[in-house]
Amino acid sequence: MLIKVNHFTSYLYSQPVELGIHSFYLHPQYRPYYKIDNQSMKVFPDPSGSNFREDLLGNWYQQVWFQGKVSKLEIYSEWEFKLSPFNPFSFIVEGAFEEKFFEGNRKLYLGESDFLRPFLDSELTEAIEFLGSVKTKSSGLIDFLTQLTGLIHLEWNHIIRHEQNIWSPKDTFFKKEGSCRDLAFMQMAMLRSVGLATRFASGYSFNPDVEDGHELHAWLEVFLPGAGWVGLDPSLGLFTDNGYIPLALHFDPLATSPVQGVFYGNALSKLEANVSIKIISG
Repeated sequence: MLIKVNHFTSYLYSQPVELGIHSFYLHPQYRPYYKIDNQSMKVFPDPSGSNFREDLLGNWYQQVWFQGKVSKLEIYSEWEFKLSPFNPFSFIVEGAFEEKFFEGNRKLYLGESDFLRPFLDSELTEAIEFLGSVKTKSSGLIDFLTQLTGLIHLEWNHIIRHEQNIWSPKDTFFKKEGSCRDLAFMQMAMLRSVGLATRFASGYSFNPDVEDGHELHAWLEVFLPGAGWVGLDPSLGLFTDNGYIPLALHFDPLATSPVQGVFYGNALSKLEANVSIKIISG
């Protein structure tokens, strides 16, 4: 299947400002189930310089800088992706890891423990009882992840929020609702509470069978030895498939914002963003 993604981002300033160095996390990270057939990006005003960099966690991004004062910043990007079939359940988790998980051992990672420490912070202790009930009814680790992701989809209301903040996992847990980013952050904290390392994913999601509101999307990934990072989408109650195209992945959700930078001046800014995805050929 060939799809086209159009992504428009605009920052309007109440009066002219100077732009600091900006980082655009608007470039798809590598996945074996898609190929980029065509791409273009335009930035207004024209940057005085730019380059591509890789951050500490392996995300490629574009660094840009500007000269002079501006009243707006606009980024237009267009991508064509050729999607290949991908089975999200085609992996084998190390048996010893799964055994330790059901024994209640919180120190699940051995050689990776130091590297994964930031991916294990921000626990949600308020959900321990809820998680325990899910674990008791599960026949294995994958069944536990499947049931938990499905229950969040069923019991928490997915809403569209235009604010740029992310609710705390505790707030989302008790409100029983949240945007895709809120639900993803909550499930991250839930899984960290039982010793599983997680990271936040921001990017594009294409599913022709659901309503609008999932094109620019957020989900999470959990690290399972033997399988690597496995994607979960609590907004839809699914393991992620070939319709998920990450732009940035990080243990801190705030570090995955598509546009990161500052401006100098006494002005207010207004963000507008739009993403559209359509099928070019089946």
